Amino acid sequence: MSAARVVIAGGGPGGALLAYLLARAGIAVTLCEARSDFEREYRGDSLHPYTLELLDELGLADDVLQIPHVAADAFRFHTPYGTVTPASYARLRTRFNYVAIMPQARLIEFLLDRAARFPGFELRTSTKATGLVEADGRVTGLRVRDRSGEHELPADLVIGADGRFSAVRRFADLPVVSSGATTDLVWFRLPRRADDPAADLDLYAGPGRYVGVLGGSDHWRVGYAIPHGGYAAVREAGVEPIREFLRTHVPWLADRVHHLEDMGQTSLLSVDISAAPCWHRPGLLLIGDAAHVISPVGGNGILMAVQDAVAAANAIIAPLRAGTLTEADLARVQAAREAAIAQVQAEQQRTERSSDRARSRGAVLAPPRRLRPLLELPVLQRRSARANAYGPRPPKLDLALVDAA
Repeated sequence: MSAARVVIAGGGPGGALLAYLLARAGIAVTLCEARSDFEREYRGDSLHPYTLELLDELGLADDVLQIPHVAADAFRFHTPYGTVTPASYARLRTRFNYVAIMPQARLIEFLLDRAARFPGFELRTSTKATGLVEADGRVTGLRVRDRSGEHELPADLVIGADGRFSAVRRFADLPVVSSGATTDLVWFRLPRRADDPAADLDLYAGPGRYVGVLGGSDHWRVGYAIPHGGYAAVREAGVEPIREFLRTHVPWLADRVHHLEDMGQTSLLSVDISAAPCWHRPGLLLIGDAAHVISPVGGNGILMAVQDAVAAANAIIAPLRAGTLTEADLARVQAAREAAIAQVQAEQQRTERSSDRARSRGAVLAPPRRLRPLLELPVLQRRSARANAYGPRPPKLDLALVDAA
């Protein structure tokens, strides 16, 4: 067991995976989660082939896939002009040629349960970060509040993995720069039935609007797109316009839209695309949404957080063991990931702009008619799926480093 200690604020997928990797590597790690458990309305439940292959490399995939999930093997674009399948994960040359739609809470619980099998791991729920402990210009711990009061948790490294509204980022005075967004999403659930269509990654577009539909084991999660900042007007109008859109453009859901009775059954995801110009300070590192907010476009927020955790493990385990960790090691994490994040966000911004233009004209957000036959070509379906399945510049975990405890 190394003498180094890491404190992670935030129990999302990135923080949970990094906690597991550090614990497996023999680094003492404490994960602090502000809530008492992980039961909440997550918007991202997608495990991409990269993530499944990583878990397989760690010897975890078979057990993870015992958790109830849906295997989505394609992304489909449904429009009044017909359906297009731009991405077919089934065409990928991998054992995991699908996206596993799995409750995020179950994945997090699994990772933390496995982390707890290593000595030196500690999970502290109902533990809210309230500040940083600093000495001589370096972060030396995290100040927290739990049921018993205020405490200081000493650390050789504090990791902020506490999401888009990161308290750790705020305490560290690491500002973010927003690239803006044009769309928000109103999420709700509808019952799933045995004779429903296959649960793939589906987007249904109509004039000026679209919905994303994701399948769970017993329900559908529906994300209704609205103009950014327009939730007050949508709430005032009530659920009937949403129901009518579904009746018209997702007709197989028409027989159950009555289950959406009022806006109290919905939750708002206010979309943002932003990044911190600097993800680190001496003794402190940001990963995942704390460092860069990814929009729901492409469903790869979890993927980016997982890859941040891999890059972080590769960069910090050896110097933590040796007691030589410097800010230069933390800068290596940002250097390894920043270009990929910028590329993903640029692609998301282009999609956002296209969506906004279509909405302003009352047009259908759909691939141009001349391109639709090309999008159905198997080689392009595979290429598009691969780009989404792995993201740009996917990091390779140094498994020997993780297992060298």
